[in-house]
Amino acid sequence: MSYHILVVDDEVVTRTMVSGYFENQGYKVSQATDGKGLHNIMKEHHVDVVLLDINLPGADGLMLTRELRSQSDVGIILVTSRTDAIDRIVGLEMGADDYVTKPIELRELLVRVKNLLWRISRSYKVANVESLRKEDDKIMTFSGWTFDINRRALTNSTDAVKLTKAEYEMLVAFTANPNRVLSRERILNLISHRVDAPNDRTVDVLVRRLRNKIEVDPKKPQVFITVHGEGYMFAGI
Repeated sequence: MSYHILVVDDEVVTRTMVSGYFENQGYKVSQATDGKGLHNIMKEHHVDVVLLDINLPGADGLMLTRELRSQSDVGIILVTSRTDAIDRIVGLEMGADDYVTKPIELRELLVRVKNLLWRISRSYKVANVESLRKEDDKIMTFSGWTFDINRRALTNSTDAVKLTKAEYEMLVAFTANPNRVLSRERILNLISHRVDAPNDRTVDVLVRRLRNKIEVDPKKPQVFITVHGEGYMFAGI
């Protein structure tokens, strides 16, 4: 299978170097210099992974990440020359799957792309599948919400909430382990979302995103409880 990679970068040297490398590895590659070009290619072709530079003219990579994630589950790897961790955290909050920093190490980038494609191919295979086999167990209710796991739908009496792939996987993991304290390491083992190091803040970012979408008052959470020094507990059921 030939996966389609879209390289979005306004630096011609970087764009050409990355595109050529992935073409030599057997991938189909398209190029764009800005958000307009990105959207045009996405409309015309199926894309598996977008390598998206943060510093773009017009809409930057963070804005484009948010737009893409609201429309599709395409894999997104941010490419940035910024060293400030806040940009990487914001990128994850916007829905990016991973990030690399410039200057780009092409072999490392290839490994990250392969890992992301593998996770995408798993197509929502999440932890505790055995406990979710019964049909009745595929629809969970908690704190006024209905979570249809098969349809990946989260609704209450008035709203329907869109979940990213990572948010969906984390909510499945939590609802399969109600009223149990899960360490960050355990949570990372229950989801397929990419992390780079044991101290990565991905879990905290995803919990905060779920709180903002589900909690009545995210600043005083009643569903996703922080257990200081241990991790998080799902108290919705």
